[in-house]
Amino acid sequence: MPAGKPTVPASPFNETEKLNCHMKKNVSAFKAFTKPFLPGSTVLAQLKCATQEVMPPTLKADILKKLFIVLLFPAFALKAFSQQVTIPVETSTNVLLLQTDKNNRLGIVYFGKKLAQKEEYVSVARQYKYRDGNAGIYNNAYTPSGTFNLSEPALQVTHADGNASLELNYVSHKAASIDANTTLTSIVLRDPVYAVEVTLFYKTWSKENVVEQWSVIKNNEQKAIMMEKYASANLYFIADHYYLTHYNGTWAHEMNPETDELTHGIKSIDTKLGTRANLYEPSAFMLSFDQPASEDQGNVLLGQLAWSGNFKLDFEVDSYNNLRLIAGINPYASEYQLTAGQSFQTPSLIYTFSQNGLGEASRNLHHWATKYRILDGQGSRLTLLNNWEATYFGFNEQKLVELFKGAKSLGVDMFLLDDGWFGNKHPRDADTAGLGDWQENVRKLPHGIGYLVKEAKAAGVKFGIWLEPEMVSPKSELYERHPEWVIRQPERPEIYFRNQLVLDLSNPEVQDFVYGILDTLFTRNPDLAFIKWDCNSLVYNANSAYLQKKGLPQSHLYVDYVNGLYKVLERLRAKYPSVPMMLCSGGGGRVDYGALKYFTEYWPSDNTDALERIYMQWEYSYFYPAIAGCNHVTDWSKAPLKFRTDVAMMGKMGYDIVVANLNEKDLTFSKQAVSNYKSLSDIIWHGDLYRLVNPREKPFASLMYVAENKSRAVMFNYLTRNRYMPSALPEPVRLKGLDPIKKYSIKEINLYPGTRSAVDDSKSYSGDFLMKIGINPSVDENRTSVVLELNEVK
Repeated sequence: MPAGKPTVPASPFNETEKLNCHMKKNVSAFKAFTKPFLPGSTVLAQLKCATQEVMPPTLKADILKKLFIVLLFPAFALKAFSQQVTIPVETSTNVLLLQTDKNNRLGIVYFGKKLAQKEEYVSVARQYKYRDGNAGIYNNAYTPSGTFNLSEPALQVTHADGNASLELNYVSHKAASIDANTTLTSIVLRDPVYAVEVTLFYKTWSKENVVEQWSVIKNNEQKAIMMEKYASANLYFIADHYYLTHYNGTWAHEMNPETDELTHGIKSIDTKLGTRANLYEPSAFMLSFDQPASEDQGNVLLGQLAWSGNFKLDFEVDSYNNLRLIAGINPYASEYQLTAGQSFQTPSLIYTFSQNGLGEASRNLHHWATKYRILDGQGSRLTLLNNWEATYFGFNEQKLVELFKGAKSLGVDMFLLDDGWFGNKHPRDADTAGLGDWQENVRKLPHGIGYLVKEAKAAGVKFGIWLEPEMVSPKSELYERHPEWVIRQPERPEIYFRNQLVLDLSNPEVQDFVYGILDTLFTRNPDLAFIKWDCNSLVYNANSAYLQKKGLPQSHLYVDYVNGLYKVLERLRAKYPSVPMMLCSGGGGRVDYGALKYFTEYWPSDNTDALERIYMQWEYSYFYPAIAGCNHVTDWSKAPLKFRTDVAMMGKMGYDIVVANLNEKDLTFSKQAVSNYKSLSDIIWHGDLYRLVNPREKPFASLMYVAENKSRAVMFNYLTRNRYMPSALPEPVRLKGLDPIKKYSIKEINLYPGTRSAVDDSKSYSGDFLMKIGINPSVDENRTSVVLELNEVK
């Protein structure tokens, strides 16, 4: 070789000449193939990039492998490169159908009932004739920002060089069977210019018709990128009309439904509260297609974001009258930096679709949640007596031990000690001090928690305790020692919610502290049977001393807080996998499937008025199974004790009363009710829920739980409006979910002493009769709640 001429590497540039000669007529096809895999825009630039050390080895190997195929098998490669890819994500009855277009962009071409012949999926997209310039944009499977797209994006990034464009092309996909019922489909997308990669995940449970969808964004660039928006899921629906049911509320007034027909533009549901994120609006929603779904009819999707922090759901009707859904972490004040080589996993969007109405859709979620998500969802739960409404902060050791006798007398399994047991320098005698100082108050509890655990055991009940480990009182030793652990703006006045502030769980030291609170309790008291985990405050003055010290953006705080919480719970469950824990947040301020993987149950609301609870529990029941919802009998309501008790039985029952204040009849009734509940709890917890009469449509409510083998059932009926009724309900209530061939006896239970049933229990009826004609529970102003037990007659 003549001196002075640059040395040409043997590979891959010597192969470039062969490639150019061999595929001179197919350069455009070659470019189309290589573009999704290489960061350059020309063949030569791409080949050069493939040899640079800065490229990740896995990406370089993938590129060279593809080039080798092109070189040796050009005809085969050309056909393969231009081939359309169709990806069906199926459950037992439904399919989400994805397909690449001529530009190798991945779109959603169909969502609904799956086809009998899979080979026909490839023909679906051809039946739609969208002919303006927006075609292939609205239905993108994960819509990027700054290039071809003019719609609301799912992913928006700024690269290290300041460029804010992004395109995502299909690379590969695979479907892996986890078990006979569960499949995980993953789809890799890449930007052809910048080294950003997105993997879409779709986890399906076939029998339950449930999909869990999330995304992983990876920065393969040499420097950090900034994500301005990073959604979990991007979906696309085609129907004539769309009806969104979402929920609003506040403390003691949760889960109030609103239904809107979606029109052109974007309807957004979001929260910016930080911790107690669901206080005003949860992420749970219903989406009906063509017409509002009823209990047993209509196409409907039930969904929620499994995330315990700020979220945003965007529902956009586009110019084709189709519906785009983008769901994920709220991008508000949450730009997130990804360093070189770093990946970010979004939370999951969980949803189920039914063509047979809300009842079937909710049972799908219940079956899935108890089997696959809620901790010990197929197990049992502890009935309990809580001291809160009996004592508030005003208790001592002797008073608590006396209350243990009431728990045993009722027949419940456990006594739960609520707020007020801790703090010495700043005793927790009110909600103004003590949070963070998790040592027993020696004045109230001179012998400590261990003594109470032993005394409860001696009384024949288990012992549980309340904690609020994420919070701190300004008047506390913890605040005095570690003000840098608190989320606060040091130059601004502190803002309190319930006289407290939020600890900075983005800080690993704070995570260790919170974990240590519970670990110490369990280590010192191994027989401790239950934790009620509360979270009352919101995030004001969002600022982290830890992030500032580490040189990280303050915009990480909202995300890193929730991930820090999850890290604590992961550690806790690794060491204490089976201890029951209640998820509470000043009521229903934090109820979601992101948190419920660590908890056995949740507290729906601090409002325990039985009439109000009928409406709340009704709405929660669309998304969560009965075993997860805690319902307590309290003195908040003026309703009769029987009414309060019957309502509490529709879930995980507990008491928050002074047992000693019950008269003889009340105590007799309550003991019998607890016994009845324990005999029926397996049906309530693990049976199928059928809503029969909606209290928002009629002046009474009726629902039932049916055992899996349909041999037993329990039916709850309530008068919900106190207007004059001249007689008992004039019409029977049709039952659901029974075996039409079987015969059933019907017996009224939970009768108050001295009263008689108006239901004839001497007769039996076929399931066919009960589902077509029904039974009249005889609810009226004198019988405001009626509980009926059904048993198969053999």
